[in-house]
Amino acid sequence: MMNARHGHADDDQDAQVIRLDAARQHDHQGDRKDDAADDRSPLERGIASGLAFLRRRLSGDYEVDEFGFDPEFNSTILLPPARALYEHWFRVELAGVENVPDGGALVVANHSGVIPLDALMLSVALHDHAGRQVRLLGADLVYQIPVLAHLARKAGHTLACQADAARLLAKGELVGVFPEGFKGVGKPFAERYKLQRFGRGGFVGTALRAGVPIVPCAIVGAEEIYPKIADVPALARLLGLPYFPVTPTFPLLGPAGLVPLPSKWMIQFGEPMTLDEYDADTADDPMAVFDITDQVRENVQQMLYETLLRRGPAFL
Repeated sequence: MMNARHGHADDDQDAQVIRLDAARQHDHQGDRKDDAADDRSPLERGIASGLAFLRRRLSGDYEVDEFGFDPEFNSTILLPPARALYEHWFRVELAGVENVPDGGALVVANHSGVIPLDALMLSVALHDHAGRQVRLLGADLVYQIPVLAHLARKAGHTLACQADAARLLAKGELVGVFPEGFKGVGKPFAERYKLQRFGRGGFVGTALRAGVPIVPCAIVGAEEIYPKIADVPALARLLGLPYFPVTPTFPLLGPAGLVPLPSKWMIQFGEPMTLDEYDADTADDPMAVFDITDQVRENVQQMLYETLLRRGPAFL
């Protein structure tokens, strides 16, 4: 079993983290041969790699950080199916990836799609093309669903609270946030690509206190995967959900209606918005935080309009 222990935050009672000892660094070169000398078929190599992965999982020979992030599980189990959607179903095009800085930064993106596949696509884009693991801040509901909560932790994400975000940014991590929340992901199709309110600007306070830049991000394509034409509030309350969507295919087609439409996606990262002219105390000034939040929102909205024009038709 992996050596792990649960601890208590010594400086912040609000932190929602899983405290785990970092596992030892291991050299797994004995589990695979050099490609040049390996005359096995691709199937044989795949089976051997899978068995080596299982052996490491059973022996606890893998790393997990204090938030529950499991890099090997993420890259081996979670990212490949998301990458298939990214490359072959949504055919995502990426722009401005050079604007993603090294070190700590806060990526602020629009949110949409009824089911938040935009979070998965953003993770693939940054992992594969920027060499960064984005640590997304999720809503409480995500961490109230047992299996989903476990997978979200394994993928490196955590609860949307300032304490967790501050810890990640202090470690130089790339943190991602969707300030619209459920109001963005669950908005009707008629309001597509119109940003909802960016909350109370908590993400701005987080960036100011950490002294990191904000990277605006526009995601085009998610609005069309499940066009929400109606809602059933009674069912939503019964199921404990923020909304129960009705789309052209769901619930009419049953489970088949959960297959996302193959819209054409584009993800664009804008130039980092540095906050060097402000000091950390600005985070306690509601008016200053509101002004900066409004600037970020306007920046993302303008990027959405520009990216929409470049993309053209949604399904071509």
